Amino acid sequence: MAASLKVEIVSAEKSIYSGEASMVVASAQMGEVGIAPGHTPFITRIRPGEIHVRPVGEGEALDIYVSGGLLEVQPDVVTILADTALRADDIDEAAAQKSKEEAETALAGGQVGTIDYAAVQAQLAEAAAQLEFIKKLRK
Repeated sequence: MAASLKVEIVSAEKSIYSGEASMVVASAQMGEVGIAPGHTPFITRIRPGEIHVRPVGEGEALDIYVSGGLLEVQPDVVTILADTALRADDIDEAAAQKSKEEAETALAGGQVGTIDYAAVQAQLAEAAAQLEFIKKLRK
């Protein structure tokens, strides 16, 4: 069994992280998953939320927000292909709060046939996940 995992986190815009880790935690479609070296291979969708990477050794843990995407796990490699990926410092809290409020208003007052409910619900889920991520980091 390997003592570390090769972790690659990429978005459509750029590579966010590439390095060795002892553990990766992600919000998979069916719930939180923790991935350690030697994990059973699988592929799943990931939900908007946090990716937590614990580097090998005494390095500082890395928290990354993803808006969704795919997670591929091999025994010694974890690849995350994210729709959008942001480091904690890159998230605009005011913009996320505004987006959440706009989505809630649209859902509360929308007339049938005038709004795309799936798109508005996705906007709400992403904004809420960003705000939850910021809240968690502040603790």
